[in-house]
Amino acid sequence: MARRRAADTVLHRDGELIVERDPARATGRLLIQQEMESSYVDLADPTHLEFDYMRWLRIILRAARARRIVHVGGGACALPRALAAEWPDGRQEVCELDAGVLALAREHMGLRRMRGLRVRHADGREWLATEPDSSHDAVVIDAFLGARIPRRLITAEALADVARVAPLALVNVVDDRTRRTIDRVAAGLAEAYPQVFALGGRSGNTIVAGARARLPALDRIAAAAAADPSPASLTPPAALAKRLAGAAPARDPEPPSRPASGRRPRIDRPHM
Repeated sequence: MARRRAADTVLHRDGELIVERDPARATGRLLIQQEMESSYVDLADPTHLEFDYMRWLRIILRAARARRIVHVGGGACALPRALAAEWPDGRQEVCELDAGVLALAREHMGLRRMRGLRVRHADGREWLATEPDSSHDAVVIDAFLGARIPRRLITAEALADVARVAPLALVNVVDDRTRRTIDRVAAGLAEAYPQVFALGGRSGNTIVAGARARLPALDRIAAAAAADPSPASLTPPAALAKRLAGAAPARDPEPPSRPASGRRPRIDRPHM
């Protein structure tokens, strides 16, 4: 979503965080983070999702009938707000690590308390580790450092914990022309979930999904995504599994070794 920058559209600037108004939509607000378009909200219509990949995420969540959702990475919370407006009896839990982004979203992008939405300043992986088994319907990972997903969120160990908490995991991968990150995320999900599929366009973002059970609505997801203003195609589990042959997931680093039996290591001292 490349947009032409104009000085009169900038509403607020704080270092690498910029909020712009949308010249084409009076109530539209765009958050730019490290020169990347990070979030877009419509102050008058919380159900409006400007970014195509967020609409694709909503298509999958609707088809899966997921209502209790954890969002790892929130930005201005466009998707959680849209889902809370659509399903006020649901539960949208947002973990956003950047306190500055949350403050800016509250001050300039209309983030307010609303029914069914809980936003917290927290590390998503650490917070999920404290949640009970099967306590949520889905986990959405949409977090970035620059243009990359933090590696610690997509290791096999991290995704295994996601699978413990929810039967559905959705990971947003930014434009990955080599497909290396997509394959790595898919390989990690394949160790945690029996069904893995992907949804994306010819370029741009790709949603990689892991499901505990076969989703009966894959055909409906494919049809809705193909009819989106930015059409996406679905790569079904069998086709994705064939492509992943030999792909390896990311893994947590090995913990440092400790001396046997808890004894202190011997220190040789010089003779006097």
